[in-house]
Amino acid sequence: MKKLLSVLLCVTMLLGVCAMLAACGGGSALTLNVYNWGEYISDGSEGSLDTIKAFEAWYQETYGQKIKVNYTTFASNEDMYNKLSSGAVSYDVVIPSDYMIAKMIEEGMLLPLNFDNIPNYANIDQNFRGLNYDPEDKYTVPYSYGVVGIIYNANVVDEADAQGWDLLWNEKYAGQILQFNNPRDAFGTAQYKLGLDVNSTDKAQWDLAYEELKKQEPLVQKYVMDEVYNMMEIGEAAVAVYYAGDYFTMLDAQAEDVDLRFYYPERTNYFVDAMCIPSCCKNQELAEIFINYMLSEEPAIANAEYIYYASPNSVVYNNEDYQDEMGEETMEILYMDVENFKELYNQYGFLNQSNDMLTYVSELWHKVRN
Repeated sequence: MKKLLSVLLCVTMLLGVCAMLAACGGGSALTLNVYNWGEYISDGSEGSLDTIKAFEAWYQETYGQKIKVNYTTFASNEDMYNKLSSGAVSYDVVIPSDYMIAKMIEEGMLLPLNFDNIPNYANIDQNFRGLNYDPEDKYTVPYSYGVVGIIYNANVVDEADAQGWDLLWNEKYAGQILQFNNPRDAFGTAQYKLGLDVNSTDKAQWDLAYEELKKQEPLVQKYVMDEVYNMMEIGEAAVAVYYAGDYFTMLDAQAEDVDLRFYYPERTNYFVDAMCIPSCCKNQELAEIFINYMLSEEPAIANAEYIYYASPNSVVYNNEDYQDEMGEETMEILYMDVENFKELYNQYGFLNQSNDMLTYVSELWHKVRN
């Protein structure tokens, strides 16, 4: 009997210890799967805040439960869409671009958000609400925004040639030009150059843009996404079209014999990337807590400083330390026309296309690349 009591006492003590461990986060960790662009979150390098690890620590301290964020990256909206639509994977938070968000909403691939779990949404500026990809603000929380421009190496490119979209078609720089490796952005460069509507439903207009891209093809060294960084930084290419924020990342890492410059063509793409919860999400409340955390001041500023993209979060761009850290020239480029963003976005931003039009554009893109 004494032996049995001793065993029972040990079992009771062990159960108590297990309960204490669980209460202190010692039990099995929760898992959150996040899918984002490459180079698109502060990761702790060069003294920056690792916002993923910071969230894990904050969650355990706040809720007494360990959490593990599985963070993976994609190179393009199309890659992200294809992976999610296949049904072979499950993610809790994704950060696509506006036109792809509209497509995913239309196809039922995103869950409506419970904003009770996202009180920091109040930090999002009114200029970034009610945009046409999510007009009722039901599915998305803006993460970053920006404008497409042209990056060039002033040690190779004559300043007189750095004008408008024509630089991307200038035969003088044949073999040194980088073009987007995704159809929406690539076609956009040709459409803006020709003065066409980037959201046209007239296939004849897309045919004109296609012909312009075919003219450009012999001049293009490579169609790129994330490869653009290294190629421009080391001078392997001299001209690239890319997002304004990424110019500053390249500028920080450029080689000594490279002199990178940037400008906006007169007509160009204004875009928004936003945090969303896909319909395959396993834990929506946890995903919303993650989104809310990323809208709080410290991680929001850390992410904005790291990725060099403009932030729609008022606690970021109104922060004097952030403004000083970025510098006046950088702030002028990143936050150009912020007061008029909604108007400019609705004029120049990409809208979702019908499936018929998307199929047609995909066919044209295949012909450009082959």
